[in-house]
Amino acid sequence: MAGVIMETNFSEVKLVRRGKVRDVYELDDYLLIVATDRVSAFDVVLPDGIPDKGRILTQISLYWFNQMKDIIENHIIATEVKDYPSLLHKYKDALEGRSMLVKKARPMPVECIVRGYLSGSGWKEYKERGTVCGIKLPEGLVESSRLDEPIFTPSTKAEEGHDINISFDEMKKIVGDEIAEKLKGSALAVYKKAREIAEKKGIIIADTKMEFGMYNNKLILIDELLTPDSSRFWSIKDYQPGKGQDSFDKQIVRDYLLTLDWNQTYPGPVLPEEIMAKTAARYREILEILTK
Repeated sequence: MAGVIMETNFSEVKLVRRGKVRDVYELDDYLLIVATDRVSAFDVVLPDGIPDKGRILTQISLYWFNQMKDIIENHIIATEVKDYPSLLHKYKDALEGRSMLVKKARPMPVECIVRGYLSGSGWKEYKERGTVCGIKLPEGLVESSRLDEPIFTPSTKAEEGHDINISFDEMKKIVGDEIAEKLKGSALAVYKKAREIAEKKGIIIADTKMEFGMYNNKLILIDELLTPDSSRFWSIKDYQPGKGQDSFDKQIVRDYLLTLDWNQTYPGPVLPEEIMAKTAARYREILEILTK
């Protein structure tokens, strides 16, 4: 599909990482993060992208970073190409709307996940053991139940494959007690404020994954924030506990892939244009709802 950016290449700038979605470049004391239109499913980056996905993810992140400034600082330095180093100005068409010039923070070696509802791997564990990441929950909860209080459930970071859920005590062994407590407190505060904002717009944030980094001996938010790639967004009016919910994300892609005879390894299958268009519309819809 025309206009889909799957890979970036800025020859004067050093590429330091090509993730599943984001390409990261190094410019002296800064990093340039570019969100492409790549889409992954079952830990496989598919050969097709979703039109404008990178721009949508970036705009949603910027909205939330701005909302959370009173809770915690973030890594953003500039978001408009005119404010970037001059050597990047000729790449304006590729960068505008889908990139951020950010502080070069030291990423924390854990993912910070907050769950307000019982879904995904949390629901799976609860069914087996009545816990989520070792946290005991009340009996009798059903899939998609709202939790009385949001819970903090960290995980390891995996460059490839799945992250692994860990307990808060295990996280303390990785980052130390003081940093662990700060991460937990900040993540819960961000989630609670976001949930309050989203609910007024008719959206449930079931859970979300955040990244933090250390910059000048201070903890800050980095990477993306509260996007459809890092969070489960549900419609309040369609919400029905006791079953899985329809999400504003790439679920359309996952559902299509599950109809195929594919072993969920590389190379991924080509997506029909109809599936790409429907998924793009879903991403645009949540952008408009959240940021209007």
